[in-house]
Amino acid sequence: MATILPTPPKIGMVSLGCPKNLVDSERILTQLRSDGYQMSPDYAGADVVLVNTCGFLDSAKEESLEAIGEAIAENGRVIVTGCMGKEAEVIRTRFPGVLAITGAHEYEQVVGAVHDAAPIPPSAFLDLVPDAGLKLTPRHYSYLKISEGCNHRCAFCIIPSLRGDLVSRRPDAILREAEKLVAAGTRELLVISQDTSAYGVDLRHSVWPLKSGGEVRAHMTDLARELGRIAPWVRLHYVYPYPHVDQVIPLMAEGLVLPYLDIPFQHAAPSVLRRMKRPANDAKVLERIRGWRAIAPDIAIRSTFVVGFPGETEADFQYLLDWLDEAQLDRVGAFRFEPVEGAAANALPDQVPEAVKEERYSRIMEKTAAISTAKLYAKIGRTLDVIIDAVDDEGGATGRSQADAPEIDGEVFLRDAGHLKLGDIVPVTIEDADEHDLYGVPA
Repeated sequence: MATILPTPPKIGMVSLGCPKNLVDSERILTQLRSDGYQMSPDYAGADVVLVNTCGFLDSAKEESLEAIGEAIAENGRVIVTGCMGKEAEVIRTRFPGVLAITGAHEYEQVVGAVHDAAPIPPSAFLDLVPDAGLKLTPRHYSYLKISEGCNHRCAFCIIPSLRGDLVSRRPDAILREAEKLVAAGTRELLVISQDTSAYGVDLRHSVWPLKSGGEVRAHMTDLARELGRIAPWVRLHYVYPYPHVDQVIPLMAEGLVLPYLDIPFQHAAPSVLRRMKRPANDAKVLERIRGWRAIAPDIAIRSTFVVGFPGETEADFQYLLDWLDEAQLDRVGAFRFEPVEGAAANALPDQVPEAVKEERYSRIMEKTAAISTAKLYAKIGRTLDVIIDAVDDEGGATGRSQADAPEIDGEVFLRDAGHLKLGDIVPVTIEDADEHDLYGVPA
C-alpha cells in the first residue's frame, strides 16, 4: 500500500541588503527546509512570505517597506525579519496585517513565527536538507560569515544598535562549514562580517582544537590561512586596515588567499575622519598600501567613500581626490551622506547642501572611473585566472578575475567559451577593457 505524504507548506523569501543579510536568509531557509518546509520561487505559491529587511540607511528602510507592501499585496501572509525589525512599530503602523516581526539574526524567533503561521504536518519523510544547507547564491561561490556585530562607533553608522557588539564564531565551526560548502561544489569562499579584521578579539584570540588534528587560533590571519587550504579561492571583505592586516599579504603572495582586500576607508581627510570617529592616519595607510603592493603586486583594493559628510569642506574633498590619485585603488564605490535615524552624525553642525553633495559625488565618480579604466587597460595582453559565472548558448561566457567580487565589481566577458562550465577557474587572455570590465578568450 502506497504511503501518501502530506503536502508541506511553502515558504517564499525576499532578501534585501548586504551579503551578511543574505547569509542570514540562507540560514533561515536551511533551518526551515530541515524542518520539512518547501521553498516557493514566487508569491502565488507561498503559504508565507519572509521579508529580510535592511535598515542601514533611510533609503534602504524605504526599500524594505516597499518590499513588505508588495509581499502583502501579492500574497497577504508576511513575516518580517532583519535589521528593520528594530522598528516594529513603524512597520505595524504602515502594515497592520504583518503576521510577525523579528530582528536581525534572530533565527529561532523567525523560524518559530513560521511554524506558528504555517504549521507543518509531521512526517519523517519531509526532513531533508543538503549538508551544506540551502543557498541563495550560485553553487560555485558562497558567503561565509565569521562574526556578528561591531565594536566601532562610527558617527554615521547604527549597525551596533541593530546587530550589537562583535561576537565571533568559533574558528573550528567556521572551518567545518567551509569544508561542507566546498564538498557541495563551492569554489570561492567570500569571507564576510561587519569587521573581519577584528575577528577573534572577543575570544581573546584563543586556540581551538580541530577534529582533524592540530589547532587553529581565533585570528583573521590564522583563519585565512586555514580557509586557503580548503577552498581554491578565498576572498576577504570588510577589512579594517589594522596593523595585523599586513600579515595576510604574504598569504596572498603564496596563493592561499586571493590578492583582494575590501577596505571601507570612507574618507581620507583627517578632519573628516575625526568627525566620523574613524582612524585618521591617511599617510601611513598610503605607505602600507605601497608595502602591500611590493609583496603582492596584483593585489586589488576596493573601498567605499562618503561625500558630503557634515563639515566636509571643499579643501577636505580635494584632499580626498588627491589621496585617490596617490592610492590608485582598483574599485571604488561612493555614497552621498544620508542621515540615518539614531546616528550621531545627524546632530553635527555644518550639514552639506544636497546640491554640493551631488556635485562632489559626480566628481569622485569621474575620478575613480578614470583610475579604474587605466588600471584595466594595463591588463590587456595579460593572462588572468577567471572563475566562470555564466555560459550562454552562443559560445560566450561571463566570469570574474581575482580582482572582482560578485555583483559589486567588474566582470570578464569571454568569447569562444561555450565548452566551459559554471565554477570553472580558467586562464584567460585579456584582449580589451573599458572602465569597469575586461574582455578576453580562454588561453
